Amino acid sequence: MTSLKDMPDPAAQVIEAERQWLSAHLKLDLVLLDRLMADEFLQVNDRGELLSKQQVLASFKSGNRYWQEANSGEYKVQVYNEVAVICGCWQAKGVNTGQSFDYAARYVSVWVYRDKNF
Repeated sequence: MTSLKDMPDPAAQVIEAERQWLSAHLKLDLVLLDRLMADEFLQVNDRGELLSKQQVLASFKSGNRYWQEANSGEYKVQVYNEVAVICGCWQAKGVNTGQSFDYAARYVSVWVYRDKNF
């Protein structure tokens, strides 16, 4: 199996995956979001609760959650064989369960390179 570290620019590959993630959120591209999330995907929400892949996708399918604007940047990437950890800044504006939001935060994402894909 090819390691992420064996790629010409692994940090650029991870940043591209982050950009695809951002684009999928903006377009509500559930197919791409499903592909980018591992089955064991977990997200920590603003109340510290863990959300599964199924819960996150269901929140988009319900039509109660969408982004009007989203940006990310200031990426710091560390690559460890098939795993990459990325820290960045995220700014988003939209609606979640009928409530408008407009926030900015720092975040940490973990990407796992599997089958020549993230």
